[in-house]
Amino acid sequence: MQLPQRDVHGLYDPRFEHDACGIGFVARISGEPGHGILAMALEALCNLEHRGAVADDAKTGDGAGVLVQLPRELLLRELAAQGRATDADRLALGMFFLPQDAAKRDAACTIVAQALEARGFALLAWRDVPVNPDALGARAREAMPRIRQAIIERPHGGPATLCERGLFLARKQMEAAFKAQGISAYVPSLSCHTVVYKGLLLGSNLADFYPDLCDPAFTTALAVYHQRYSTNTFPTWERAQPFRMLSHNGEINTVQGNANWMRAREAALGLPDDFLPGSPDASALLTPVLDTSGSDSAQLDNALELLVTAGRDIRHAMTMLVPEAWEKIPDLSPALRAFYQYHACLMEPWDGPAALTFSDGRVVGTTLDRNGLRPARYIVTNDGLVISGSEVGAVAIDDARIVHKGKLGPGQMIAVDTTTGQIYTDEDIKTSLAARQPYDLWLSQHMQSLAPLGNVELSMSNAELSADHSTFNIQHSTLDAQQMAFGYTSEELNVVLRPMLSSGHEPVGSMGDDTPTAVLSQLELGRPLFQFFKQRFAEVTN
Repeated sequence: MQLPQRDVHGLYDPRFEHDACGIGFVARISGEPGHGILAMALEALCNLEHRGAVADDAKTGDGAGVLVQLPRELLLRELAAQGRATDADRLALGMFFLPQDAAKRDAACTIVAQALEARGFALLAWRDVPVNPDALGARAREAMPRIRQAIIERPHGGPATLCERGLFLARKQMEAAFKAQGISAYVPSLSCHTVVYKGLLLGSNLADFYPDLCDPAFTTALAVYHQRYSTNTFPTWERAQPFRMLSHNGEINTVQGNANWMRAREAALGLPDDFLPGSPDASALLTPVLDTSGSDSAQLDNALELLVTAGRDIRHAMTMLVPEAWEKIPDLSPALRAFYQYHACLMEPWDGPAALTFSDGRVVGTTLDRNGLRPARYIVTNDGLVISGSEVGAVAIDDARIVHKGKLGPGQMIAVDTTTGQIYTDEDIKTSLAARQPYDLWLSQHMQSLAPLGNVELSMSNAELSADHSTFNIQHSTLDAQQMAFGYTSEELNVVLRPMLSSGHEPVGSMGDDTPTAVLSQLELGRPLFQFFKQRFAEVTN
């Protein structure tokens, strides 16, 4: 195979485009489930194995998995084998990573049953998920949890949205009880729409480890897949992706600020009276919103899940969380600009580089963050398949079947709605979102803008400061003394203040900081408090 020629006009080289996670989805636009969709997702995982990392035992990967629709035919068959039955449309399913210790495992199962009962769900049966430990490396096998599924019957009547809300609260109750009792248990998925099969392995071994995935009765109309390349967190079973609603390629460089802002909002979180009729008040279960022990991707998934469970369409929620760089696009439509400006008051951007594939079990799509530094390509076939991936050729498709192919640019999104049988382009999605509410009217009525400050002159040579129409002349000796008193250095004046004054932009640096903290400093004057307020980027472990 001939390698692509290097672009001599820039630093980009496609040969190095393998040093990141492999993500994507396969979906049938009509929404008709079949085993072939899952088979193609597993094929994509095999073909993207070079994007993952592997441990020294040559089999323990950073993680791989798939998010698919509930395999209702398989679940009904399992219930029948246990002498139980229910309607296919009343099924819900929980996937659980439980402790190997029998006593702790039994305690975790009791917690699960109690949380489900408290939300009005019936636990029909526990199912030990068939697994093949020989498909794992030694390290993954040593850390492997006991994997079980809870087959659940949801109450009669009501939309599926209420079911998802009830299961969301049940899972939060489980997680709080697990933590209180010191039980190491994890819930990869708990839903009436989706289930997640994942593990600490390579994508090519996923179907070997989970025989379910090779069962012809396992049908789905969509499949999200992910081959992980661990960057800023150590690989574990829990951190393998997909998560409950998304899979992510890249890093969330603003994650610390995002987590701080989300924590600040928690005081205002609560359940409205009509959120889940008949459910006891459970507002306390909503916090903490983010599991900060998880990876940056997992925390973004937590935020997405909260917004979707609260009632937003998943495309709306993703656009809120990961908006395009809309501020300086001159030809952006006024309606879309108003949409972005309104939501900027509600949510700060979760910035990448990031490519994200997402699904709520009905809608599936892919989006890029405003930087657009991760690859995301897609094809549409003449028989109604949409295949998205980090690379062309993740799934082998005859070119004669392809009716459209493309790639996403910064801030763009594509999505397939399997309930309506439609594929949506970025323009379709953004136009629809901007027209849903009168955002421009709301902004004109309620947004208050500060008056411009005008030109503020600051001369570093004569130190004349102009403010509030009064001029303060500071002598050099006084200025030097104040700068020393407040801990300013010549480096801060030249590297930090001067760029801010000359260009109006925030200074950016990448040098290490070895200045000792006050308690360790040999100087009488320690570091001032404001020096500790800095934006961090996502550190890479490998």
